[in-house]
Amino acid sequence: MKKNKKKIAAIIQARMTSIRLPGKVLINIEGKPMLWHIINRLRFSKKLDDIILAIPDTKKNNVLEEFAGKNNIKYFRGSEEDVLSRYYKAAKKFKVDVIVRITADCPLIDPRIVDLVIQKHLNSSADYTSNILQRTFPRGLDAEIFNLNVLKKSYNEAKENYRREHVTPYIYENQNIFKLQNIKAEGKFKRPDLRLTVDTKEDLQLIKKIYRRLYKPKEIFYGEEIIDLFKKHQQLTLINKNIKQKIIEYKK
Repeated sequence: MKKNKKKIAAIIQARMTSIRLPGKVLINIEGKPMLWHIINRLRFSKKLDDIILAIPDTKKNNVLEEFAGKNNIKYFRGSEEDVLSRYYKAAKKFKVDVIVRITADCPLIDPRIVDLVIQKHLNSSADYTSNILQRTFPRGLDAEIFNLNVLKKSYNEAKENYRREHVTPYIYENQNIFKLQNIKAEGKFKRPDLRLTVDTKEDLQLIKKIYRRLYKPKEIFYGEEIIDLFKKHQQLTLINKNIKQKIIEYKK
């Protein structure tokens, strides 16, 4: 990992109590927990200085602390429901200047896309840069980048439950306060129809099939290979085609 003037770190929010697929973050994929694959893929980033787990401080999530210890991964434990608080305190503890938000249900995260979004952010005066404000990439290749001062302002001012639980709504819902930047997919990555995240058994079935075909123990496969696989085996899109993305409940 390259050392930057500003410390750039991926903070991965992970918990064992997912509603639709409990314990999914440690489900076995090709001999390794799903969370291990996410971290391993991020380690191929050329822009990240650190990778940190943000884990709830409840007993059910002790297993994630054990996972972090066994795999020599930095972690912070905080509120399960107030993920914004957990994020901010994790960033403060490890002195992170630029936060890369990653969720623990994206086992196909592409470090090259993460690096692209990071670089676009660093080259701009944006407070927040992502590839999800207008979805053009496949779901599951998501990256949100924001500065510590932006996270601090959100932490101090976001009051609604959904803004505390989902970390970034306060930012992208206040374009009069923050400068936002959206990165659009180009070329073969223009596949917003693809669902490469894990919320359900169908999602997991698809991910396992992709790993079975592309996984290499000592290196990683990238997004281009995944897209090419879908072109070659179009029936793969049918596996989780009918799964609806969980919608953020905007209760104030």
